[in-house]
Amino acid sequence: MNRFLIVDDHPLFREALHRAVMLACPSSEIAEATTVASAVALIQKPEPAFDLVLLDLSMPGTEGFEGLLEIRSRFPELPVVIVSCLDDARIVQRALSYGIAGFIPKSASREAIAGAITAVMSGAIHIPETLLGLGVSGLEGGAQNDVLARLAALTPQQLRVLQMLRQGRLNKQIAYELDVCERTVKAHVSEILRKLGVYSRTQVVIETAKIDFESLTEPAPPRGTGSLPS
Repeated sequence: MNRFLIVDDHPLFREALHRAVMLACPSSEIAEATTVASAVALIQKPEPAFDLVLLDLSMPGTEGFEGLLEIRSRFPELPVVIVSCLDDARIVQRALSYGIAGFIPKSASREAIAGAITAVMSGAIHIPETLLGLGVSGLEGGAQNDVLARLAALTPQQLRVLQMLRQGRLNKQIAYELDVCERTVKAHVSEILRKLGVYSRTQVVIETAKIDFESLTEPAPPRGTGSLPS
């Protein structure tokens, strides 16, 4: 059973999100928090871990991205989707740079919100259609425009997950092969998408189709080997 945490101080919108979650994942367990502090307390409880947090940026006691950064810094493997009326492109891009799993405007329909939740739960990063033409890599400097440079930002474990994504493996299969929980795999997939500047598994395959992964993952030769300079 999937567990969701809705963090919003408006009761009517919490109810709307609750319905959208149930539309996307009917057998889910849903908890609610009205402040970031209470959300952190719920996440820290010794219970089954949450699979996704739906967070409003404008929360009592926080300014700007403080609430998001609090949760991301404390629980880096927990996917967070921002659900906000502040759907300015610059805000969305900034939130993406902090590693969110998606951004949903509060003006979206219940069906659209449910679709976004479904996409994120499958490992994709969801952003509004108006921003689909903006690559995340553009936020990270010119060097990130090159696929190889972006791949260099991946950890060894993320590279292994990426290889399995290219082979068409499902999250459950990857988790079994790497002997980790499925939530960890989802976190790796989200980070891979963010670092490569893409928004779906299909785009990952396309972007990396011509990359020689054997050369990327083989260990570097030990120092002192090879021919000496003449």
